[in-house]
Amino acid sequence: MTTSHKVVRIHAYGNREALAYEDAPLPTIDADEVLVKIHATSVNPVDWKVREGYLQGFLAHKLPLTLGWDFTGEITALGADVTGWKIGEAVYSRPDISRDGTYAEYIAVRASEIARKPETINWQQAAAVPLTALTAWQSLYEMANVQEGERVLIHAGAGGVGTFAIQLAKLRGAYVYTTASTRNVELLKSLGANEVIDYTQQDFSQLRDLDVVFDTLGGEVLAKSWQTLKRGGRLVSIVGTPDAATAEQYAVKPFFCFVQPSAAQLTELAKLIDAGKIQIVIDSVFALKDIAQAHEKSESGRARGKIVVQVS
Repeated sequence: MTTSHKVVRIHAYGNREALAYEDAPLPTIDADEVLVKIHATSVNPVDWKVREGYLQGFLAHKLPLTLGWDFTGEITALGADVTGWKIGEAVYSRPDISRDGTYAEYIAVRASEIARKPETINWQQAAAVPLTALTAWQSLYEMANVQEGERVLIHAGAGGVGTFAIQLAKLRGAYVYTTASTRNVELLKSLGANEVIDYTQQDFSQLRDLDVVFDTLGGEVLAKSWQTLKRGGRLVSIVGTPDAATAEQYAVKPFFCFVQPSAAQLTELAKLIDAGKIQIVIDSVFALKDIAQAHEKSESGRARGKIVVQVS
């Protein structure tokens, strides 16, 4: 049995040059954990925000830190107290973000955080699901509680979160507006968006009486979103906590979603994927050793769907 594995870690916070592709000791597992051989992971904006040190006050990370919080792979070892799982089973997860992550050949993860990988998709597709699909699920289903017939605006529909959010809102029976650039209009219509607002030519802030706004961008986009909502509407942001005074001014319920692990929700998502009800959009695939290029692509803000990293 090998005692080390390849990882991408940071030893100090900083730019992409801080990413080190190197050997590290193989993780050991506690009684409630499993060891997973990772086949693929993906890049999310939170990865480079952690790398830059932006979330130091929010997450208690220790350096050196393995980045990445999406994975799919096969169980290779079981903790003493783990039941219901077998070695060799294919799983996927968004693990606890306060711990070492998934830019690695192996990960120790709590058995409570893994779910069975959807059967009808490959490793790369499965790696593209957990963090962003859970973000959309928890924002739209748990917080906003989107209902049939409601009018929902999803910002940046072509992004990793946006592509899942459009489809989940449609599955609830919502009428979906989304913002995107010209090149992504047809893609988002194919995912079910009723109206795609091309932000290079149109201004979404002319919309009125919406039930829900899902903010994935913050800043000026968030500031212009309040006026589009009806009184009693809901605004969910994944960028930061919306201003309470502004929410009160517009009589809107504000929410901030920082995605949490959920094996139960991943199980539900797997059922939807295997039933052909959710499509997975992949922008590009990188090798683990080329993670700096993957970060550069993510930081550009121009990825269409998910950036996936092939591990093994």
